[in-house]
Amino acid sequence: MKSARAVPARSRSAAIGMRAVGAMALALTLSSCTLFGGGSGAKDSSTPNPEIAAAAPAELRSYYTQQVDWAPCESDFECAKIKVPLDYSKPDGESIEIAALRLPSEGSNKKGSLLVNPGGPGGSGYDFVRDAGSTNISEKVRSNYDIVGFDPRGVKRSAPVKCMTDQERDASRAKVYELDTDAGLAEAIADNKAIAAQCAEKTGPVLGHIDTASAAKDLDILRGVLNDAKLNYLGYSYGTFLGSTYASLFPDNVGRMVLDGAMDPSLSYEELTSGQAKAFEKAIRAYVTHCLEGSDCPLSGTPDDAVAQIQDIIAAVEADPRAAKDGRVVNASMFVSGLILPFYNDDNWPLLTQALDSALKGDVTPMLRLADFGADREPNGSYSGNSSFAFSAINCLDYPMVTDTAGMRADAQQLRQDSPTLGSYFAYGGTNCKDWPYKNVRTPAPADYKGSTDILVVGTTGDPATPVEWAAELRKQLGTAALLTWKGEGHTAYGRSNDCIGDAVDGYLVDGKTPADNTVC
Repeated sequence: MKSARAVPARSRSAAIGMRAVGAMALALTLSSCTLFGGGSGAKDSSTPNPEIAAAAPAELRSYYTQQVDWAPCESDFECAKIKVPLDYSKPDGESIEIAALRLPSEGSNKKGSLLVNPGGPGGSGYDFVRDAGSTNISEKVRSNYDIVGFDPRGVKRSAPVKCMTDQERDASRAKVYELDTDAGLAEAIADNKAIAAQCAEKTGPVLGHIDTASAAKDLDILRGVLNDAKLNYLGYSYGTFLGSTYASLFPDNVGRMVLDGAMDPSLSYEELTSGQAKAFEKAIRAYVTHCLEGSDCPLSGTPDDAVAQIQDIIAAVEADPRAAKDGRVVNASMFVSGLILPFYNDDNWPLLTQALDSALKGDVTPMLRLADFGADREPNGSYSGNSSFAFSAINCLDYPMVTDTAGMRADAQQLRQDSPTLGSYFAYGGTNCKDWPYKNVRTPAPADYKGSTDILVVGTTGDPATPVEWAAELRKQLGTAALLTWKGEGHTAYGRSNDCIGDAVDGYLVDGKTPADNTVC
């Protein structure tokens, strides 16, 4: 039996740590997505509900009462842009626009709108509803709600964070730093400082106002212009953090809220990253155990042997980066980025098996494809989104981070213990925010929800990105809530697990039946 050993820290400066929460895979398979229809084809102008408008804060009433035109878009959907304040402390100042996409319900007893956030920070709810809503949201729910996806502030179509050209993004992903050396760490910090300056220049003042609390206030304006007295909401992954933030800020406006793949808002950035590192190491072991039971597994021996073989191939790519078939050089950080993506959904484990088999035979092209998918890179070299930029920018505002050398080195050592396979690649996240042009605006704290409406929190026992323990902690913090747990592998549960979970969530959203607390499926 081989003993597990830490991989030396030799990665690009934008650490993979906490990137798992931001990866756009979520519960999606990596196959082609299916569109689903229902748009009426005619423009719909929403007239503000006088009662909802009257309840809005006086200084924001013009936003809650704005005329919103929903126009046909994307073949079968309706789209609109909703104005919100750039800076909520200056509601009379500049505004920005939030892009939203809606699938109207065709049911006869519509309950209102269900707003959806797929995670991140940096995930596009617009894309999620357009491309994958039919596979994640049941027909029962879709027949009772208008399904609304939106890009939060800073994301893709909504005052997006802009930092680099596509060519510069390729170069940044390909760069390697010796982070265990003072010179390598200094180089990474200097490069990130230059990138931060580019982000500030290209993005403008909105860069300082894309924190989660501001996004939650946007959610309430969206609720208002949709003429919903209460917010009905489905949040996955980081979307649970956005949802619990909303519940703390607007407890009386909470309707039926599902928080799936929960984050614990009381944890520091370093504690979150440590939890993820442990959970991904657990997920690796679950994967190799399953792989070894099949006839096509490229790994061999015991689960310990198989984990060591994955560590060996990472170390080999680290020592000698390899060229993919398109000529691009794959370093260890890119390799690990591809490796972790299929852990979001065990339906994608066969893709990981194929990629590992190819890598062990010398071809890293399949692993690069997975890494590109997670990075929004298209086969033609263009990048279709800004999730990585938004991810870093929002986290820099939401979390105070350890950025001193001694602290980052101690954190890196702990992460290697948490995950001998991946820990080094989760480390040094503080380099991203050390010289960020805006200081963090939030201190981690438990959710503070004092509303009377039950919130449904969902966790998955084998979740690598949001460990199941976080769901239990969030449920405790919310008080008026229930915890639903799926015994399964992968990130999030609703839409990809079993009928027990699906029926419980559907019953809650449609029939108002909250599952018994601590129900396990």
